[in-house]
Amino acid sequence: MTAVPEWMQPPRPEGWYADDLDQLSQAPRHTELIDGALVFMMFPQRVWHARTVTALVNSLTDQAPPGVEVDREITIRLDKWNRPEPDLLAAAASYDPSRTFYTHEETLLVVEVVSPESAHRDRTVKLRKYAEAGIPHYWRVEDEGGSPVVHAYELDGPARSYVPTAIYRNKLRTATPFTITLDLDGLVPGPKN
Repeated sequence: MTAVPEWMQPPRPEGWYADDLDQLSQAPRHTELIDGALVFMMFPQRVWHARTVTALVNSLTDQAPPGVEVDREITIRLDKWNRPEPDLLAAAASYDPSRTFYTHEETLLVVEVVSPESAHRDRTVKLRKYAEAGIPHYWRVEDEGGSPVVHAYELDGPARSYVPTAIYRNKLRTATPFTITLDLDGLVPGPKN
């Protein structure tokens, strides 16, 4: 049996806290905290996933109103035990180059681009956790024959759960959380001829 490195051992019997992530310099990139446990993203990223995330970040950044920041792969502090890292988010916040996380109160939209290894977390665990934290909008982007399909959800505040609002194919037009128009068919460039 392989010994667990010392840095991977929780600092307390009840596990890790959200603020502990900033002290884990040895942790691999894309380390998340879910229910007090560290989750490592150790799988190689597919090109489709990377291109979809990049295109969405660029498109949303171009359309975001003043006072809304769009970032990729930055954690959200949901509570003391949870600090997931979505593929991208939009937050009502000022630019801060030293920021390592956003709070759930600042976050307007979370986008998860589903990969085979993240499918369960993106479709169930994160969907529930983001809703319970009160994040108003959640998009889950699925690969449907090489084209991105956006499953959009809006928070039912009193119930603290998401309600599906649309499934977007080809084009996405919405006024929430800000005015966004996306050509989904042209979002991910294919091979160059």
